[in-house]
Amino acid sequence: MSDEYKNITITLAGRPYPLKIKTGDEDSIRRIVKGLNEKINNFQIAYTSKDKQDCISMTLLTVAVEFHKLQKQASIQEAEDKLSELEDFLDTLLK
Repeated sequence: MSDEYKNITITLAGRPYPLKIKTGDEDSIRRIVKGLNEKINNFQIAYTSKDKQDCISMTLLTVAVEFHKLQKQASIQEAEDKLSELEDFLDTLLK
């Protein structure tokens, strides 16, 4: 089964970018772009002395930190799940 692709144009920080995406990904991509534009705009409002590039960079850093925290949480959850499986296995052996 081949994936269907479509061409869309998103606007990020006031600039248009053409993308070729899987058809089913359009909604999530548009939500991501909306969230990024909101973060950029919030930085522009909070730091009026900074130029747009600075606000884009601060947005990138913010998103990267959020992503890192999520990855760390996922790793901790995976470790806890594995420890729980091991504990269950040991309980079975000891019965």
